[in-house]
Amino acid sequence: MVAPSLNPPWVALALALVGVALLAWAVRAIAVRRSEARYGTLSAIDAGRPMVMRSERYRLQGRPDAVRRSRDGRLIPIELKTRPSPSAGPAHSHRVQVWAYCLLVEETTGRGPPFGVLRYSDREYQIPWDGDARRELLALRAELDRPYDGRATPSPPRCARCPWANVCEARAGRPN
Repeated sequence: MVAPSLNPPWVALALALVGVALLAWAVRAIAVRRSEARYGTLSAIDAGRPMVMRSERYRLQGRPDAVRRSRDGRLIPIELKTRPSPSAGPAHSHRVQVWAYCLLVEETTGRGPPFGVLRYSDREYQIPWDGDARRELLALRAELDRPYDGRATPSPPRCARCPWANVCEARAGRPN
């Protein structure tokens, strides 16, 4: 029985494609590191050295995907999203998440960051942390403390996939 021989041009082509893919991956990794370096040195990362921040005053807790220390010593929270950036810009809920991390940095260190970073797979945004952002975040936080006003329209399919269904007063099918 004779073993089939590999066609050398196909082997060479396959190896060349693998090499190009690895090179592209390495170049992208270097570009991301350089991009992140402009925010300062890495202080914490969720996959290894997480920084859990808490605020008793606002009853918030969070763990940014990464935290960098800027040259002036302030911490910059970085939130990573695996999806591409929405065409209309960052989703409001994503901005609010970054603001919450900024507030937690401020509460934890006594010094607020100038901005937080929101990085999608294809684009990055600096989300300013200023008086307007703080007011909007604290207004949203205060809204969470108010009793539920019945604005939601519960439905079995919507409630079935809701992460808050077990504590929600409006969930569909709840016994009175």
